[in-house]
Amino acid sequence: MEHTIRATDLARNLGDVLSKVRYRRDSFVVWRSGRPVARIVPIEDGTKGATLGDALSIWCDGAESDPAFADDLDVINASDKPATNPWES
Repeated sequence: MEHTIRATDLARNLGDVLSKVRYRRDSFVVWRSGRPVARIVPIEDGTKGATLGDALSIWCDGAESDPAFADDLDVINASDKPATNPWES
């Protein structure tokens, strides 16, 4: 179901609006200054209906592992040094 909502009402009730989008699959047209400016719609979930068994099957049928990948991770981990001051970035 599609609803209309003013931008100020959206800002005040964002959590409720997102819940309606997620769980009820509602959509909203956001109005600002008397004109529609955006639409909030649920994301189509391509994995809907997939089972854990399906995921395991895809994992097992995947490409061969790369033996050099572990070496690459070792190089990355060796070069990763924690900051001396955690507040500096």
